[in-house]
Amino acid sequence: MLYEKAPAKINLTLDVLHKRPDDFHEVEMIMTTVDLADRVWIRQIKGGQIKIKSSVRYVPSDRKNLAYQAAELIRRKYGITQGVEITLEKRIPVAAGLAGGSSDAAATLRGLNKLWKLGLSADKLAELGAEIGSDVAFCVYGGTAFATGRGEIIHDLPAPPNCWVILAKPAISVSTGNIYKDLSLSSIEHPNTERMIQALKYGDYNEMCRSIGNVLEPVTTGIHKEVAVLKEQMKKFGADAVLMSGSGPTVFGLVEHESRVPRIYNGLKGFCPEVYAIRMMGERHSFD
Repeated sequence: MLYEKAPAKINLTLDVLHKRPDDFHEVEMIMTTVDLADRVWIRQIKGGQIKIKSSVRYVPSDRKNLAYQAAELIRRKYGITQGVEITLEKRIPVAAGLAGGSSDAAATLRGLNKLWKLGLSADKLAELGAEIGSDVAFCVYGGTAFATGRGEIIHDLPAPPNCWVILAKPAISVSTGNIYKDLSLSSIEHPNTERMIQALKYGDYNEMCRSIGNVLEPVTTGIHKEVAVLKEQMKKFGADAVLMSGSGPTVFGLVEHESRVPRIYNGLKGFCPEVYAIRMMGERHSFD
């Protein structure tokens, strides 16, 4: 039995440049991992099946599950015939813009690489991950990165300055495909990605807070007003900077001083079902 941690990610920036010939969007994103993680348990079983078990009943257990796809891919690529059982202990909210499914897939790739002693490098695992989904490559490495292409080309960045992150997910789900479909490329207000990169390089917390931005946020808040309300509440309670992660609906607030955390956390718990007070992780996974 092997165990892998599958941390959530947040987008410090998310920019869309143009629509590509392959129907994906060309993006520039700065992402970092946070200390809210699923736990992925992997064990070899008799027979040739891939079995998915989850602590959340509505998580799919078939090929719709990205961890299933990861196991299927690695078995096909490397001629593995053994069966495997993958148990997902879910802590990351589902369909939340936090890459929970992608992180589970990445953890499965890392775990099966160890279980079957394949000796694959992190770069090779990320290459495999990109075949499954745009966020999987980043989740293979973890840490903090500037992602380009459709999100699968990863450039390592320094970890953000130490701070607290308040995550709040309203009781709705958002379709990433629908949000991208409704995005008007001609009216985007682009975040300053280069300024965020410099803030991270110099460990400048205030500049990091000033540089956050997500071009998908106006689309999601236009459809789901509760996301905009959540943002306003988080600002009112005292977060230093507030942004929606990914295509939403999760909103996060950055908080430098721990003394402010209980007020923001307790204030949001009053009307939002899922609220978490966590820390940045920001460091890459170890591949020793």
